[in-house]
Formats: sequence, structure tokens, C-alpha cells
Amino acid sequence: MIQTQLYIDGQWQSPIDRGTRAIVCPADESVIAQAAEATRADARLAIAAARKAFDGPWRQTTIRDRAKLLNKIADLIDRDAEKLAHLESLNTGKTLTESRTDMGDIAATFRYFAGLVASESGAVNEAPHHVISRTLREPVGVCGLITPWNYPLLQAAWKIAPALGAGNTVVIKPSNLTPLTTHHFTQLIAELDLPPGVFNLVTGGAEVGAELAESLDVDLVSFTGGAFAGESIMKAATGNFKRIGLELGGKNPNIVFADADLDAAVDYALNAAFFHAGQVCSAGSRLMVEDSIYDAFIGRLAERLPRIVIGNGFHGETQMGPVQSAQQHEKILGMVQAGIAEGARLVHGGKRPAGDVYKQGYWLEPTLLADVTAGMKIAKEEIFGPVITAERFRSEEEALRAANDTPYGLAAAVWTRDLDKANRMSRALRFGTVWVNDYHPYFPEAPWGGYKASGIGRELARIGLDEYTELKHSYINLAPKAMGWFGA
Repeated sequence: MIQTQLYIDGQWQSPIDRGTRAIVCPADESVIAQAAEATRADARLAIAAARKAFDGPWRQTTIRDRAKLLNKIADLIDRDAEKLAHLESLNTGKTLTESRTDMGDIAATFRYFAGLVASESGAVNEAPHHVISRTLREPVGVCGLITPWNYPLLQAAWKIAPALGAGNTVVIKPSNLTPLTTHHFTQLIAELDLPPGVFNLVTGGAEVGAELAESLDVDLVSFTGGAFAGESIMKAATGNFKRIGLELGGKNPNIVFADADLDAAVDYALNAAFFHAGQVCSAGSRLMVEDSIYDAFIGRLAERLPRIVIGNGFHGETQMGPVQSAQQHEKILGMVQAGIAEGARLVHGGKRPAGDVYKQGYWLEPTLLADVTAGMKIAKEEIFGPVITAERFRSEEEALRAANDTPYGLAAAVWTRDLDKANRMSRALRFGTVWVNDYHPYFPEAPWGGYKASGIGRELARIGLDEYTELKHSYINLAPKAMGWFGA
């Protein structure tokens, strides 16, 4: 049984009230860990430690020091990649193959930001010869980082690497459902010679996140998760007008035109929807297919869906694991039934798989709902599970109008051999990422984030580092002289 603790001011410790939370494996509902359950009081201690560290020795670290630190962290991720991948699959239910890929991406993220930080220097502005005018980027201060349950360590890395690289101190709160890889990551941090308080871990529920958002000693809060919680954080952050970064999910259209490579489009439609059982903020769960190929496309999907291997993520043949929690399981089933009630046609799935092996755990069949229309609830709301909803369209204009008719704007994809059409759609779709003839690739060098209700700010890329900095103009007059204007 894994036992986790809090990490505050350079020390492992139990919560003040000794609270714990049982962590459950989604594949069989067994208790795999007892995690420390922090309260507001613990969060305040962590914030105070981070404040003291930022106002003290950490501010004296150099760009070179911080770049070296990020590279050391990447090396430790590589060293413990297999252990981390096992913890990630045990805690989230995703396949071990997916978790191993995540660990490689996490190490790459730290190395990318290490290189970016190492190249930092202030810009010298044009000014009179007796003036030094520079544009500088300085750390924001204490950063509260709140991460989701679907990609616990990957999403943490997207925040931790630029936060530390920019010279900030950190208090991180992982999801109370999936804290295990973040806890092990903190063990790696503890191996390094960091001043106490630079990195703090508080595991717990919503009250810990609320404390980070409300505290006047937190200068920035970055949150990835649901829109309701994001709205609460945004309101709470107004207490000291702290910087906020919000990544709140999406309802992502995957648009297939009749002139597309259909073999590739069918294959990627499955990849878009069923990686990590569809529990991906950018999942292509909203399939939109041109009318002339719609029936054939649905038929080809229907042939492949029963062949998807559902099982424990540690089994080599498994292609899709369970969803993460009982709450998520019930929500997805409820949305599928609501879609059918609205008039959608159930082509496959929509229930727990048959067999004794699936009686315990949060299992769902990969599901396809056809004949969905743009006005249906399931065409607009994020399902966050292994469900494809399929709509038909008759023209480029209709596809564009329907795709943009959503509160969200995270990601979209277009499938066509017509490059002019691809360019028109890419420009007109109001989404932070638009893929053409592909789905899901991302790189540390490319920004990630969305329009509208998908959030505020961007992660990764150069802008992902800038989010954790304040911009300053430094003006030094080397030869001041009296102006003799007022009362001279």
C-alpha cells in the first residue's frame, strides 16, 4: 500500500489534522494508496514557505542555474520513467504504452524549457547615449498550480517547468483522484539541492485549490480542469488581481470532407476519440462527416469498434482501459442515454462490457452515436469519455458554422486533400489548435490553449514561459541634469 505525504518547506510531513484519502484503481476498484489529505491550514503553510523562498535566496539564482535544474529534472524523469509510467497507469487506468509515451513527453518538456531559459536575456532598447533602457522579464512570484486527473504528471510538467525556469516558487495541488505520479515527482525534486520552500506539494480537495486561488500571497494560479471550477478560481483570484491561466477543456470537431483519405480519416477518428478512453481535453469526440460519404464512414467505424481491445492497461494487448472514476462512469452513461432520448442512433456501445472481468472497475464500451444534429446537447457539451457523436454536413459553410457553434474553442481537425480548403477552414475555425489530416500531435515548441470557454492564456512554447513572468522597463539615466522648468 502506497502512503503519501505533503512536502512543505523542504520537509515531508503529514497534514495538520492527519487526514487521508483512499486512492482507488479504476480497473478493479481496489484501494492502492492512502494519500495525505491537506486542508486550508496546510495550504497556508506551503504558501508561506513559497513566499519566504521567493523573497529570499531563490531570487538570486541565475538563468544558467535554473536551466541546469530543469535538465537535471529531465534526467531524473528518464531514470524513473518506468516507475512513473506504472504509477500513472495504476492510478488513471490508461494503457502502459500511453503512460510510457507521457514520460518521454514530460522529460522533453523540461529539456525544452531548459533550452529556452538558457537563451534568455533582456532586450536593450534604443535610447540616448547617456541612458540604458532595457526590457526585462522577471518572475511573477509564488505560483499555485492545480492539475487534473487525466494527465496528472504531463499537465504538471507543462506548469512546473516554466514556473521554476522563470524563477518562481511553486505550490502544486494535483487532483485528489490521481496524486501518485506527482508525489513520486516530488521525491525526485527532494533529491535536488533546492532551497526549502521553492517546491511544495499539497494533496487534497477543493478547499486547497480555493486557498491557492484566494490567497493574497499567491501571485499566479494556473488551473487545468472543468469549467465550473475554473470559474470559481477566476472569481477568487480577483482578491489581489493575481495572474491566472485556465485550461478548461473543449468540444472538439473532427471534420471529414468527401475528398479526404478515408482510410486515414477513419483510423484517426478512432485515435482522436479513444486514447485514454476519451478522457482527453482535446479528444475528437465530435465527428462531422460530409453527407456523400457519411453512411459509408459510419459503417467503417461500426466494423472496427467491436474489435477494440478493452482491458487492464498493464496487459500488452489492451488498446483502451477504463474511465477514471465511478462519478465519470455514471456521467458518461447518463449523457449517452440523454443523446438517445434526443434522437441520436446508438450504433455501438453505450454500456459496460459483458464478462466477469468487467464487473469491478469503471469500464465502458467504445460508443458511437450517429445521426446527431448540431442542436443536441451531446453535440455541444463535453462528454469526456469513450464516445463519438457523428453529424453530417452538406457544405463547407455549414460545417464551419456548426463547428464554431460551441462555447468551447480548444482544438479541431480538418480532413481534405484540397489545400486551399484546408487553409480556409484552418483560418476560420475559432480554436487554439487546428490540425489538418492528423489528430492529437502537440510539441513543447507549439502553444497550447483555447478560445472562449476553453480558457485563458497558453501553455508550452515561448508564450508558456512568458505566462510566468512580469515585463519590466528598466531606465537608467547615467548623466542626470536639472531641467530648470518648474519655479526656476
